[in-house]
Formats: sequence, structure tokens, C-alpha cells
Amino acid sequence: MNQLIKFSIILSILVGFSVIAGAQSDPATYLYHICSNRTVFTPNSTYQSNRNLLLTALTSNATRPIGFYNVSTGRDPDDVYGSILCRGDMSADACKSCATFATQDIVKRCPIEKKVIVWYDQCLLRYDNQSFFSRNDESPVVYLWNTQNITGDQGHFNNLLATDLRAASADAAGAPSGAKKFAVREANISAFQILYSLVQCTPDLSASACSLCLQAAISKLPNCCDGKQGGRVLSPSCNIRYEIYMFYNSTRLEAPPPSPMPLLPPPILPPPPRSPEGKGGISTVVIVAIVVPVVVSIVLFCLGCCFWKRRAKKKYDVVREDDVGNEITTVESLHFDLNKIKSATSNFSVNNKLGEGGFGTVYKGIFPDGQEIAVKKLSKNSVQGGEEFKNEVVLLAKLQHRNLVRLQGFCLEGEEKILIYEFVPNKSLDYFLFDPEKQAQLDWSRRYKIVGGIARGILYLHEDSRLRIIHRDLKVSNILLDKDMNPKISDFGMARIFVVDQTQASTNRIVGTYGYMSPEYAMHGQFSVKSDMYSFGVLVLEIVCGKKNSFFDQVEGANDLVSYVWKHWRDGTPMEVLDPTLKDKYSRNEVLRCIQIGLLCVQEDPADRPTMATVVLMLNSFSVTLPVPQHPAFFLHSRTDPTMPMKGLELDKSNSESTTKSITTSVQLFADEESITQVYPR
Repeated sequence: MNQLIKFSIILSILVGFSVIAGAQSDPATYLYHICSNRTVFTPNSTYQSNRNLLLTALTSNATRPIGFYNVSTGRDPDDVYGSILCRGDMSADACKSCATFATQDIVKRCPIEKKVIVWYDQCLLRYDNQSFFSRNDESPVVYLWNTQNITGDQGHFNNLLATDLRAASADAAGAPSGAKKFAVREANISAFQILYSLVQCTPDLSASACSLCLQAAISKLPNCCDGKQGGRVLSPSCNIRYEIYMFYNSTRLEAPPPSPMPLLPPPILPPPPRSPEGKGGISTVVIVAIVVPVVVSIVLFCLGCCFWKRRAKKKYDVVREDDVGNEITTVESLHFDLNKIKSATSNFSVNNKLGEGGFGTVYKGIFPDGQEIAVKKLSKNSVQGGEEFKNEVVLLAKLQHRNLVRLQGFCLEGEEKILIYEFVPNKSLDYFLFDPEKQAQLDWSRRYKIVGGIARGILYLHEDSRLRIIHRDLKVSNILLDKDMNPKISDFGMARIFVVDQTQASTNRIVGTYGYMSPEYAMHGQFSVKSDMYSFGVLVLEIVCGKKNSFFDQVEGANDLVSYVWKHWRDGTPMEVLDPTLKDKYSRNEVLRCIQIGLLCVQEDPADRPTMATVVLMLNSFSVTLPVPQHPAFFLHSRTDPTMPMKGLELDKSNSESTTKSITTSVQLFADEESITQVYPR
């Protein structure tokens, strides 16, 4: 009998421990990382030695009570600043485990970069060659959201979420100095559903800085997670998260006061039966009847919680705003059956045809579950090998950003090479921008939003994705519009991948569209992020003017759109170039800013053109002073103005074509404009 009781107690304790351990399994669940390839160090250098010392110090001090430690090592110019922040509900051992894993993992992900930040579910590791201590850094931002939508009253859910996050933010920001700036909240969505919220700042922030950081994060939630069952916003200085399941370790947090319960009279129990020996006590039958149901209930409850937690985690989709999205590592996860694609497109029916370009024909398809897709059937004259095709599809599928058309999969059967994309219903930007009847649908606020979205998409390609990618064919027909008229960049058939420390490359085969190509690329085959900036500048001017660059009629002595805009800018009449369909419904400051940004991007010298990070800042902050643009490339001066001859560009050709990798699978969904030549898949 005593053994039975002991066994029941031990089993109950073990089950309880399994529930607690479940919340702390996987000591470092990877979420996302950012390595800035603009600042790198030489292997085996002093900076690397200091970096390694710093990582060791962070691991050693990760067991501190507040789960946070920052430290610097070395001297200028090889000094390194770093910090480790563990989630507020993590134990000291769990924090150290996450820190240990993070310091080993990050040197693999970012081997030579000086500015690094990596987010895990349980901790955040960061180091930099400049001090960021006690500084509120709200960017870069990573968004994550649950793929499942909420059910019921969305307005009620949003109000409840906003209230909880504000209250939790106040609790975290109001924490005393030297304590964790961490708080959680629970709220009843309904009788059967609970909303769980969590907020956290780095403890070195002041109360006001923490509050500002969390407010900024909360304000970004609608951009990613509106209507979703769960979501996160991660930044270097703070983070927020909400779910409809318990995702933190509540056993390590201070329990909330119990809800008042009505007083009930004590139950009336029958007197215990006498033991056979005639002594007082509880019989074996009664003990078994009590213990067994309790143990079985606990076991079933824990198994149910584990199953539901794993099921909920599988639904979770990790996506970065400027991102990467889900980790796609296998070709099999992207392969579609040819018969399924034929069925979705009615055997590639002409009625489903969306467009045709140099790389193939695009069809609309609908899967049995109602999902709409765009199916691109590549031309059969492609000589690219099957394995190479599949590898590049996997690479392209990793490029996931709200302003990029998402590649969902492929089909490779026999001679058929097919790409499957998300369906973008509103066709391409030129469909609206250059149509006299549809231009009115693009009011100024919508155009400014489109410019900003394109800029964020290119910034992701140039700096924020795991690869530095040069698009090489940016133009209005390659900007698609979703149902809300948000822009999505398409057609990566001419794109090039750069290695970490590469800034430019050259090619003997010039591809692209006339009017959008920078002079150094068109004349010498040299391309870089600055050649993309030139194309972006032309695109911005087209959006402002509502006029097509490649077929621009000669107006006021100008031979192309860029020259036309430059002449008005130089003569002090820049507003004359604005699309007349906008009438008086526009922001003068925004229009002038876009014109100036466009002219800055098409300057003749690539070094004078801004980076896309600078352009995004210019678009989002009117406190930034813009430089004065110089005359644009390809600007044709009149015979009476010989003082400004066109400058020929001779750039360094040290980077050979072998240092780049060509992405030859095309993501183009609609017909090309006039192209100088076409790329043929390898």
C-alpha cells in the first residue's frame, strides 16, 4: 500500500516536471538574424580575438538574475560591444544554455561581420563595433505571425489585445532600476479562449525609452498581424508577442491573485470504513479509487497540452518585414505535381492566360481549396539543367518579403519547367500608370505608398536578405499590385547574387530594358547596387509624371523623361512635371521629395547615387535634408551648351563574372517592354 502511494506521488511530480520542462525545451529556437555586410573584419585579426573574448564573457554572465548582461572588449579601432538578453520567464540555466548555443551559432551565420544581431525564442544576442548600450534601437524590425486567423469578433479581439499590451508595457517600463523590464498579461477572449501577451525591453533602457520602444512595436502590429491568432514584433531593444495559447513559462512568473470564488458548504462524506484488522484508516480500495483517476487525469491533461502546443507551433509562420520567412531547405517541399497544375489551369487554357514574355507564358490557376496561383510555363528552349533549376528555385523561394512576389514552388517533369507564384490580382503598375482611363485610380497617396513599398523591397534585396541581390531589370512592368494596391517586385530572371564583401561585378552580356539601365552597365557591363538605384530613380520619376520613359515624346527639347524632369528642376519649375490627372490632390512636399530622390538616383557618377537605405530614410523622415542632385546620366546637352559634356564611366573591372552567380529562373509574370537582349537559362 505504501509503495502504491509513493509511486503515485512520484508519478505526479514527474508529470509536473514534464510540463515545466516543456516550456524550456529547445534552449535556442532560432528565429532570425541580421549580419551587416557593410562592415567586416579580417579573419584571425585583433577584432576577431576581441569578438571571441566578448562571446565568452556573455556566456559566463548569462546566469545573472535579470537575464541580461552587456560588456565591451578591446580598444579602438578593434573594440567590440555586446549583450545577451534572455526572455524574462527563463531560468538561469535555460538562459545560459541559450547564450551558449547562440555564441556558437552566430559565428557560423555571421563569420566575419562586425554588426550582428540574432533572435532566438529564448534569448537575443547582439554585438557591434560601436556602442549601443542604453540606446533605444527600434530597427531593424522583424515581424512574425501565426498563419491562423482569429475567429469571432475581430474588433473585440483587437481592443482586448491593445489594452493588454499597453498595460503590460506600462508594467515593464515601470520596473525599478536593475530589474527585468518584462511583463505578461492574460485576458479572457471568451469562456473557452484566453489571450496571452508578453512584452520586454533590455534592462539598460530608461523607463521612457522602454515605453517608446514598446509603443513603436505595438503600432507596427497591424502591418503584419491584423486578424492573426498570434504575432511578434522584434527589435534590438524590445519585443512584443501575443498568442491564444500559453507560450511562456508561467511557473517562473508571479502568480496573479486568484479570482474570488463563491463560498460553498463543506461536502458531507460518508464515514471511512473500518479496516479488516479493526483499526482506523483508509482501505486499499478507497486509495486506489482516489489516486488512479487523479494520476490518469494529470497524464491525459499533460499529453493533451503537449499535443496542442506542438500543433500550435506548427501553425506558426516566421516572416520578416524586410525577411526572410519560413526556412526552406528541401526541394521536395516546393515540388508540385504536373497533373495538379494542369487541373488548376484547365490544362493551360487560353482563357486562363495572363500574359506572355521572353521566358514563357503565365496562366492563372485555382487549386481545389480555392487558392489562386500564377503559373509560369517556361519556354522549352531553356538549356538549364534540372538540378541547377531546382537549386535556384529553392534560393528564390527563400526571398520572402511583403514587397516581393512570392515563389511558392515549381514543377520539373520531362521537358516541362514550371514556376508557381502567389497570384497578384491587379496586374502590373504600368497597367494603371500609363492608361488614361485607369490613371485616376492611382491618387498621390497611393503612388507615394507604392514608391515606399518598392524601396523597402529593394532594400531587402540589397542589404537585409541573407544574400545581396542585384535585380538588374527594375521597371514599372515588373512591379505588380496586390488587391490593396501594394507593390510587389517581380522578375528575378536577370538578377545576380553577390558574395558578402562584393560591391560590383561585370559581364560581357548586357541584359535589361532600354531607358532603365545605368550608363556604366549599358556601356561597360558593370553593375552593382548603384545600377539598381539608377533604375529605381527612373521608376520614381515615371510614377510622379505618369509618363513612360522608353517612349517619351520630345517635349521642350528633352529626349527622354529624365532629361525632361532635369530641365524643369534646373529651371525652378519642378511641379510642372507632375501628372496632371492628380490635379490639386497631392502633397507638394512629398512630390518635390520624390522628384529630388529620383534625380539623385539617376546621377551620372554611381558614387553620387544614394543607397536604398538612405532613400528609405528620406521617404520616411522629412527632417532629413536631401543633397542637391547633379546632372543625370545620359543627359543630352544642346549644341549651344557645350560646357557640360557627357562623362564616360570607366569603373574597376577587377570583379569578374565568375564571382557572381546568375539567377536565371524568371519570375516575370507579364510581357516585357523593349529589351536589348534576353537571358537564356543555362
